[in-house]
Amino acid sequence: MVFAKHIREKVIDGSVTCSVRIWQSPRVKPGGRYRVGPGFIDVTSVKQIDLSDITPALARKSGFAGVVYLLKIAKHGPGENVYLVEFSYSEA
Repeated sequence: MVFAKHIREKVIDGSVTCSVRIWQSPRVKPGGRYRVGPGFIDVTSVKQIDLSDITPALARKSGFAGVVYLLKIAKHGPGENVYLVEFSYSEA
């Protein structure tokens, strides 16, 4: 998974453990391991959610100041399905 620089730093320090993505279909899977910076994220769950599930609290938990900013960054390509990806970060 690719993260904006300011989010990537929060992923690495462990303060961000989830991401909202808008894709045609999931691009990651539970149990998958993906390089981020000097380490990896281990995806623990991927679940489809509705746009209405994206609250200010979820936006903050994802590393964004608000829902509008999150939605500007979350859309990748022509997809319309919203996914909540939860993960942990490790250096090994």
